Amino acid sequence: MTHPALTKDSVAVITGGAAGIGLAIAKSFARLGPRVVIADLGADRLARAVAAIAAESPQGIAAVLGVETDVSQLVEVQRLEARVKDAFGGTDVLVNNAGIQPGSTILEGADNWARVLGVNLWGVIHGVQAFVPNMIARGRPGLIINTGSKQGITTPPGDPAYNTSKAGVKVVTESLQHQLRNTPGCRLSAHLLIPGFVFTELAAQGRTEKPAGAWTADQTAEFMLTRLAAGDFYILCPDNDVPRALDERRILWAAGDIVENRPPLSRWHADYGAAFAAFAKAKG
Repeated sequence: MTHPALTKDSVAVITGGAAGIGLAIAKSFARLGPRVVIADLGADRLARAVAAIAAESPQGIAAVLGVETDVSQLVEVQRLEARVKDAFGGTDVLVNNAGIQPGSTILEGADNWARVLGVNLWGVIHGVQAFVPNMIARGRPGLIINTGSKQGITTPPGDPAYNTSKAGVKVVTESLQHQLRNTPGCRLSAHLLIPGFVFTELAAQGRTEKPAGAWTADQTAEFMLTRLAAGDFYILCPDNDVPRALDERRILWAAGDIVENRPPLSRWHADYGAAFAAFAKAKG
């Protein structure tokens, strides 16, 4: 089964679609028949990605479009929406996937934080605000998929700007789905994609071979399609190292810091290491 928004008559837009998870999603959509638009930076990267997506599409190159877009700039995302409407008549599926992870510390200057939040969080907000009103008015079945992260839920130490941006994406997506389900006549639904360890440009960190624990981007896209068909809002992806059961225990422990009045990020606190290890091994 596939989602009713993914047909040969529909149009899908994927930001950050020239590589990694975004490109894998674009290819998987193309195989199902929709016309596909990818937005990213770099003309050469876009051209290579468009050719790869077209090779998967029954409609070929005529059904694929690449548009250079800086999602941190609202005017560029609005221009993207207009370009899609001019080329294909409108948008049925929106995947706000563009993201960066240059690294961060809590005490560094504002420029790097602004860049990360501009792409990872404001890019999603811009996509929602530029596309969704016209998607609702279109009156067709549709999807908005925002790429979050487990780091936006359990917020591990080491990259607070990225964690903050992805925590924000979670809140935005939850709020969007609440509004969509309470909008009369709306046939759209929002979903939060939460990848596991995926071997992409973003996660490679100089490695050229996929670590055994990582999933491929194609595996992530396939899992996403399966869970969309099942109606999941939280698309919590496992990987080859971390099964869903362990993710669940980590998420519950993180929430428990507040409920149990433990120190923040107690999972990484020396005084709570043994307690977390026991909790992680316990059954639900």
